[in-house]
Amino acid sequence: MDRIKTIIMGAAGRDFHDFNVVFRDDERYEVVAFTATQIPNIEGRRYPASLAGKLYPKGIPIFAEKDLTSLIEKHGVTDVVFAYSDVPNQYVMQRGSVVNAAGAHFRLLGARPTMLRSTKPVISVGAVRTGSGKSQTTRRVAQILREAGLRVAAVRHPMPYGDLARQRVQRFGSLEDLERHSCTIEEMEEYEPHIVSGTVIYAGVDYGDILRQAEAEADVILWDGGNNDLPFYLPDLHIVVADPLRVGNELTYYPAEANLRLADIVIINKIDSADPTAVDRLRANVRSVNARATLVDAASPLSVDHPERITGKKALVVEDGPTLTHGEMRFGAGTVAAQKWGATEIIDPRPWTVGTISDTFRKYPEIGALLPAMGYGDRQVKDLQATINKVPCDVVVIGTPIDLTRIVKIRKPAVRVRYDLQEIGQPDLRHLLSTFIDRIPSQARPGRSKAAATEGSDGKSRRRLDEVAT
Repeated sequence: MDRIKTIIMGAAGRDFHDFNVVFRDDERYEVVAFTATQIPNIEGRRYPASLAGKLYPKGIPIFAEKDLTSLIEKHGVTDVVFAYSDVPNQYVMQRGSVVNAAGAHFRLLGARPTMLRSTKPVISVGAVRTGSGKSQTTRRVAQILREAGLRVAAVRHPMPYGDLARQRVQRFGSLEDLERHSCTIEEMEEYEPHIVSGTVIYAGVDYGDILRQAEAEADVILWDGGNNDLPFYLPDLHIVVADPLRVGNELTYYPAEANLRLADIVIINKIDSADPTAVDRLRANVRSVNARATLVDAASPLSVDHPERITGKKALVVEDGPTLTHGEMRFGAGTVAAQKWGATEIIDPRPWTVGTISDTFRKYPEIGALLPAMGYGDRQVKDLQATINKVPCDVVVIGTPIDLTRIVKIRKPAVRVRYDLQEIGQPDLRHLLSTFIDRIPSQARPGRSKAAATEGSDGKSRRRLDEVAT
């Protein structure tokens, strides 16, 4: 039987997971290539044979997405699978048109077939867009679970930008582990806050192997999603963060609406900084696709060390990179802090950018007068450092979730902005999670019976929040 020649379009994350779960051991398919976009310098590699399995003794090449049409023609490809996130629905269908015109089928895989089942209870946190407040929500959930006496292992959506074989399973329990795994700034932004708060976090490439290791040391698995992607693990409770500063995106970006439709809890974040009419529109949009989800109002209040360094000064604002690039936000926590504490001016960094940072602004010109904390490799980190130090400012306001001064030598005063999730009124996460945990003690606690573990992993007994709340 001729195998179905297939290409998987990705961005070094969902693409590898979909291959591992759906295609790796299926002899009906031959995945001839991955394509890559969004992230700099992730093409030109090879998905290694050690991860690809027995059907792929030479591994699988990874090409730039711009080569898609020629790859379809060269290999006689029948199916192309779209496997990345946080893009407009129109963008997805434009890619579908390219694939169809080249003579291939265009596929989007379903949520359930790509979700692995755990023997431990799983709580997942996703979002409708990058930069909605997913990370602080995940930290808040982890805090509540730990205070309930549960051992928590967070598992982060993949960011394998280096040696894929070595990154098969990564465990981060200390800041030293970040250096040991040669993490990029983007990885540190997600891992470091968990480590500092006392949560072990896993990431990597093979999420089956990752799950088995995480299960061995945890009572609860906490899925920490990336972009606006769907969970890789079948959740017992699915929390989705929505953003009233980009109202409408929850219905027009892929796969935001799918996330909303699956949600048990929807966090309406940033209420403190959003227009009330936008909040009302967001509630209506959520209800239009998911009438059963419980809505939680929340804010992400800021704190700054040494706010006096900002007042009356010219500030360079450094924000989270992905939030400004494919997240398309026009400001972040650093901008809000600079304005709140009285900076006289936010300095535009573009006249002083260096190397790959200049490239970033050419690719994303809409970023404007903010500096994204790009660091997808040593060269880009050096370019970021050089850019920061060239900008003629009085203070650097750091709005990323990490201590950037650990990575970059900044030769001028700097302040760090911190932000955590704060629920407003009732219901809040503590009540909702306590109620949920109390209803599944046999799944949540160590030493439960084999029957309970089986019940928790077959997907049929998944307890939804609306059942628990009643």
